[in-house]
Amino acid sequence: MGRYVAKRAATSLITFVATVVLTFILFRLLPGDPITLLFRSPLLTPSEINALNAQFGLNKPLYVQFLIYIKNVFEGNWGISFYYRAPVSQVLFPAMLNSVILLLPSTILAVVIGVGLGILAGWKRNTMTDVGILSFSLVLYALPTFWLGILLIMLAIKTGIPVSGMVSIGVTFSNPWQYIINVLKHLFLPMITLTLVTLGQFSIIMRNTILNELTEDYALAAYSKGMSDRRLLIKHIVPNALLPTVTIIAISIGTVVAGAVLTETVFSWPGVGTLIYDSIARRDYPVLQGAFLIIALVVILSNFVADVIYAFLDPRVKYS
Repeated sequence: MGRYVAKRAATSLITFVATVVLTFILFRLLPGDPITLLFRSPLLTPSEINALNAQFGLNKPLYVQFLIYIKNVFEGNWGISFYYRAPVSQVLFPAMLNSVILLLPSTILAVVIGVGLGILAGWKRNTMTDVGILSFSLVLYALPTFWLGILLIMLAIKTGIPVSGMVSIGVTFSNPWQYIINVLKHLFLPMITLTLVTLGQFSIIMRNTILNELTEDYALAAYSKGMSDRRLLIKHIVPNALLPTVTIIAISIGTVVAGAVLTETVFSWPGVGTLIYDSIARRDYPVLQGAFLIIALVVILSNFVADVIYAFLDPRVKYS
């Protein structure tokens, strides 16, 4: 087991290093000059523009910028934001906290509801229940995030549910509970949007996995011995069907984060998604690099944890 975990850890480390290199290269390929975009004054002289480039280290050759970038990344120094004139960590971590507030309940709801619907569809295979759940899941899976978000905003405007931001602007809260309730009201629509657009994949995958398990020899042998559908499903089919679902949940975290970018933008939720969207327009390389590194690290760690959990659930994995 120790050798298996060490191999997976080494693979995760190599993946992270490759991500660090690609992150540096990709953002340098974006068109536009960050200094020109940030300082639009026509009164800037060439010498002043050169001084600003020197201040942000943009006058150095790319390979020198890359070496400085690598050194700073592994020291935890992610540079200064071009736009906010503040350390990237001070800009990024408050936005990360806001994203966790949105992503955590949305992902939990999507997994629980999606897996539950998938189990029900698999159990009621070839019935109207199965067809209804499968159709519902396919529709949700195909829905564009921004379209669903705009539709929910249109429906919610008449109900008085907040549709923008994280808290009401200009409102004074006399106690923490009022603040929490206000945040929860603003959280409702983006959380529902993100949950709906992600639960479909879990439902479809769980249903298909259960159907595959029902054709295995052990399931047919249990049927031949007179085991009931309910007992077979609970004691054998579902535990085995959860094995690939663990991996899919870890992999889907990247998809959830990508969906959160659109969701946060539509609802003006001040998370990492909105920060990435704004930073792309501003060519704020340090913030973009920091945000993508955090997202990549979360996805890599999630997959590493999923691999370890999978090895515990299925001992054949660590011996293969």
